[in-house]
Amino acid sequence: MLKKEDTILIIVDVQGKLAQLMYEREKLYLNLQKIIQGAKILKLPIIWMEQYPRGLGPTIPEIVSLLPDLQPIPKMSFSCCGESRFTTKLKAIDCNQILISGIETHVCIHQTALDLIEMGYEVQIVSDAVSSRLKENKEIGLQKIAASGAKLTSVEMALFELIRIAGTEEFKAISKILK
Repeated sequence: MLKKEDTILIIVDVQGKLAQLMYEREKLYLNLQKIIQGAKILKLPIIWMEQYPRGLGPTIPEIVSLLPDLQPIPKMSFSCCGESRFTTKLKAIDCNQILISGIETHVCIHQTALDLIEMGYEVQIVSDAVSSRLKENKEIGLQKIAASGAKLTSVEMALFELIRIAGTEEFKAISKILK
C-alpha cells in the first residue's frame, strides 16, 4: 500500500512532437494532469525528467503549467537512473515507493522501472498515465514491467490509496480533480 510519507512521483519525458504521437494522447494528458495535481495536494516530492530536450523539445505546456516551482532534469539515457542528477535527487528525497508516469512505456518507463527495482525501490506504474506511440508497445511494456516485479496502479487508485480516508481536506480536493 502506498504511504504518503514514503512516495515520490516521477514524470518522464512528456515532450514535444513525441508526446503528440502517443496512443490515446488526450486521456494520457488528462491523467498526467490529475496525478500531478493530486501529488501536489498530498505534498509528494516530484522529479521531472526530459529526454534529450534539444532534440525532442520541451515538456508539453499542459504539464509545465502544473510545475512552476520545478525544473526538469535532462537526460540522454533511456532510464532515468542513467542520469546522476536523478539518482542524487532521488537518494536525497529518501522515499522507498515510486510512482512512475510519462512516456514511452516500452522504452524509458520500462528501463527506469527495472533499474529502480534493481536498486531496491518499490515501483508502481500509473498505467493510465503512461503511453507509447502504439497500443501494442504500451501493453507489452506494462506486461514486462509487471513481470519484473513492479506493480500497476491507476491515477484514482494511487491517489485514494495515498489519502486512505474520506472527509479530509485532501480527500475533498482530490475528489474534485477526479470528477
